[in-house]
This record gives sequence, C-alpha cells and structure tokens, in this order.
Amino acid sequence: MNTPQNRPMYLFLLGLAVLSALGFQGWRTLFNNYAVEIAQVTGQQMGVIQGLREVPGFMALLVIYLLLFVREHRLAVLSLMVMGLGLMLTGMMPSFGGLVLTTLIMSFGFHYYETLSQSLTLQYFSVTQSPVVMGRLRAMGSAGNIVIGLVFLVAVNHATYQTLYMLLGIFIIGAASLFLLAKPTRTDLPLQHKSMVMRRRYWLFYVLTFLSGSRRQIFVAFAVFLMVSKFGYTVTEITLLFMLNNAVNYFLSPMIGRAVNRFGERKVLTLEYSALLFIFLGYALTDSKLLVAVLYILDHIFYNFAMAIRSFFQKIADPRDIAPSMAVGFTINHIAAVIIPIAGGLLWMVDYRIPFVSGAVLSLVSLAFVQCIRTEKA
Repeated sequence: MNTPQNRPMYLFLLGLAVLSALGFQGWRTLFNNYAVEIAQVTGQQMGVIQGLREVPGFMALLVIYLLLFVREHRLAVLSLMVMGLGLMLTGMMPSFGGLVLTTLIMSFGFHYYETLSQSLTLQYFSVTQSPVVMGRLRAMGSAGNIVIGLVFLVAVNHATYQTLYMLLGIFIIGAASLFLLAKPTRTDLPLQHKSMVMRRRYWLFYVLTFLSGSRRQIFVAFAVFLMVSKFGYTVTEITLLFMLNNAVNYFLSPMIGRAVNRFGERKVLTLEYSALLFIFLGYALTDSKLLVAVLYILDHIFYNFAMAIRSFFQKIADPRDIAPSMAVGFTINHIAAVIIPIAGGLLWMVDYRIPFVSGAVLSLVSLAFVQCIRTEKA
C-alpha cells in the first residue's frame, strides 16, 4: 500500500477519513444533548430523526449516476463539503423540523463520502492490502474523534451548541476544499461500470450487508439516547466516553484488519455476531451506568469487524463491479435502517428494552448467515 503507485490515494483517503471523523463525531457528540436540552425532542421524535438520517444512505445508488459527471475522488471531497454545510446549519435550526432538515443535509454528505471511500479502497488496494488499509482508515478516524472530543471538552463550557456546530461546519468545508486540488488517481485500473450492478453470485454480500445495517442502526439510534435519557449522562461524560472509545479503537482497528487476513472473514464475523448477541442483551437488562459505557465501547470494537464483509466481497467480485456494488451495498444496508429507528422509537415508548432485544435477534440471524462464507481462507 506504500508503493509509489498507491501512496497518493492512501494519503488522500487518510486525510478525508480524518475530516469525516471530525465532522460526524462532532455532530454525534453534541446531538443527543442538543436535541433533548435545546430542541426538546422526545424519544419518538428522535427515532424519526435517526430514521430519516438513513434516507441518504438508502439513496446511495445515485452516486453511480453522479459519477457520469464528476470523477470519483472529487465527488468524495464534494460530499464532505455538503456534510460540513449540514453541520453549520444544525446550530441555526434548534427545532424538531430544523433538525430533520439539517440532519438530512449532513447525512447526504456523510453517506456519499463513505460509499466513495469504500469504493476507492477496494479499487486501489489488493485483497490482502484492503483490510489493513480499512483498519488504518478506522484508526485515523478514531484519532480525529479524539481530537474533536478534546476540543469540545474545553469548548462546551465557553460556547453554545449552536456556535460549536457552526464553527465545525465552516472548518470541514474549508479543509475539504483543499483536497479538490489533489490528484491521487491512476489510469491503469479497470474502468468501473456506470450503471447499477446486481448479480446472483453476490447474494451473501447483500444479505450480510442488509443485516449489518439493520442491527447497527439500533445501536446508532438508541445506545447514546439510552445513556442520556435513562442514565443521565452529561455532554461532558458523553465526550469523555467517546474519547476513551476512540483511543481503544485507534490501537485495535489496524489489528482487526490484520486479523481478517490471518483468520479469514468467516471466523472474524462469527466472533463479531456472537459477541453482539450478548452486548445487545446487556443494553436491555443493565441498570449500571458504568456497564452501559463498557457495552458501548465493546460494540464499537466489534463494529470494526464489519470490514470483513467488504473484504469478502472483494474476493468474489469482478473488479469493474466495485464502485456500483458499493453504492448498491449502501442502499441495501439502509433499507431496514430507514424503518428501524422509527419503529424502534415507537417500541421505545412501550418499553425501551424492545429495540435492544431486537438487535440481539438480528445478531443471531447474522451469525447463521456468516457460516455460508466460502473463500480461500474463510
């Protein structure tokens, strides 16, 4: 990956990974407290917001057609700039309707960037390099998360949520714009199909991607909300937890990438879903403020194992299918993710444990399908 041919793209992706992490982690660190304290959002409304946040991921197929007009690496940069715009506007609209609109803008940028980053990684790096690169990108993202956590830890006592969102958005737009000048691409790679690609032999990738998006969204929508609403976590405590979590993942993410190469996708994903079964049940049953924080960190560690789904796809895919398949994969990943937070928000009003028990069931189903993986080193 450090060969002269690939190094420009490697550095390009690292830089964008840091900016994406700064923006999304900054949004997420403040969002639950901002929504509850300032916008007076209820649990049901939070479910609606988080469900609509996944609509841009569901519409990731549009990336394929945007690539007819904009080169892939430049579209990744423009996506981050759109994300920055959403962040900037979030602080200006402290209401349920305002948060719906600004969350959609932020999410379009974030999800389109993620789609393109995954596509470029699989195109430019081999089947043995890509898990390591994905692990390093995760590690750099964690480093960015720690930085924004330190900034917010100090700044939250001196500035309003609105001001912090505005400044963060302006920074992301300005910093991302510098990458428009970068030229990290090569001309000797297979040309990507510019239309939707779905093939029968990719069925397991589609199923695992769907299940991953389903159970992941339960965690994203309700784990931190549980901490704030039930356990009374303050924004300072949430920030410290995020920083600790990212410090752990900074060191573990590259190791997970190497583990995919050493043990194979089936074993890595089996461990992930076995652990998640108990983690989700823990969320549902615990009354301990400390234990729920431990579960949060463990959940993040095992989420990194999901890179094995993409490395599995790379091993079975036609190289020309990578860009459109990443877009299709993101759409599949978000089919249930659009619905689950809204349904989960309604179920939360009945009993907050129900969404987490549902996550445990999805983990069990995922565990069964993972056993179907067959590669040279599964």
